[in-house]
Amino acid sequence: MLALTYWLYFGQLGVLVPYLGIFLDGRGFTSAEIGELFAVITLARILGPGLWAGIADKNGNTVAVLRLGCFLTVVTFCSVFYFSGFWGLTLSFGLMMMFWTAVLPQLEVITMQSVATSRATYGQIRLWGSVGFICLTMAVGKALDVFSSETPVYASVGVLSLLFITALFIRAPQVKNTSTTGSGHIWQYLRQRPFAVFIFASACLQISFGAYYGFFALYLRDLGYSGQQTGIFIALGVLAEVGIFLLASRLIQAFGVWNLLFASLILTGVRWYALGALAESMWVILISQLVHALSFGLTHAVSVHFIHQFLPPSFHSRGQAIYISVAFGFGGALGNYMAGQQWDQGNNAFVTFTTAAAFSVIGALSLLLCKKKEMG
Repeated sequence: MLALTYWLYFGQLGVLVPYLGIFLDGRGFTSAEIGELFAVITLARILGPGLWAGIADKNGNTVAVLRLGCFLTVVTFCSVFYFSGFWGLTLSFGLMMMFWTAVLPQLEVITMQSVATSRATYGQIRLWGSVGFICLTMAVGKALDVFSSETPVYASVGVLSLLFITALFIRAPQVKNTSTTGSGHIWQYLRQRPFAVFIFASACLQISFGAYYGFFALYLRDLGYSGQQTGIFIALGVLAEVGIFLLASRLIQAFGVWNLLFASLILTGVRWYALGALAESMWVILISQLVHALSFGLTHAVSVHFIHQFLPPSFHSRGQAIYISVAFGFGGALGNYMAGQQWDQGNNAFVTFTTAAAFSVIGALSLLLCKKKEMG
């Protein structure tokens, strides 16, 4: 059931994230407005995770929080059909994101607790999220060639509804009471250099993703690629994730957190620069999408591992929430806003992707402030 939940959760991201720009473009939004809307709704990921994780850690009922988040996500997302203006849609997506942030941190905690008492690894379960992303990205990409730019929102309602139904069948494993483990406040762990450097590097990585998340599909459309081709390119990137998730545990044991993060961030910088400079070549796009295995898949698996090992069990939900809030929330919002301001209807694509590359490299260099053994 956890695998199916990941399939639907990340499948929904495969519906919305690559194609939200096309949906908004179809509604008549400018590139600046698209970037601003992406930034505003991403800000919900700063406030939401901490709120929900605090509730989950205090009452210990992560499953209930996950289910409530799924239900409220469906309800609030449906309001997108009643708004057409900038602020109305911003409200719809912002509320949806606020409740959406209740899902993933709790799902990660439940999964890590479950694999601790089984032969399965985190990567073996998490890879089904990548499979869901691939399937629905390709399906919606093909559908966009046939139907209107409204297709992503209709598909999203169906996927989110199924996610809520699936969440009703999730059962959390029994774990020992950890209320006295890791006494004190979580701040005593967050202010330590390894965690601070990790969060900064993660935020830089997500800032760099702004151009990709907001404008990759529009970029390829402007270069003459079809919706189906775009779906295949995006799916290829996520397919590469599947392979890396199967290898993630062994890679972490062999090379450690620091080495894997550093290599992934450097190669991600190369990826963004190549997209901005050479995207007319299909081979460049194909190779850059394979690097997505490192840009997202490996960095995420390593990050979840680092948080689970660095923080005591009583702070796991809040640790995951802080990671999502700062990296994906603040970092994602800043990246989306900057990309929207730079894009200029695609005229500044090279500058936008070069800026993204610079932030990824800055994140890699920041890791030099921390010793390898401190991060594991």
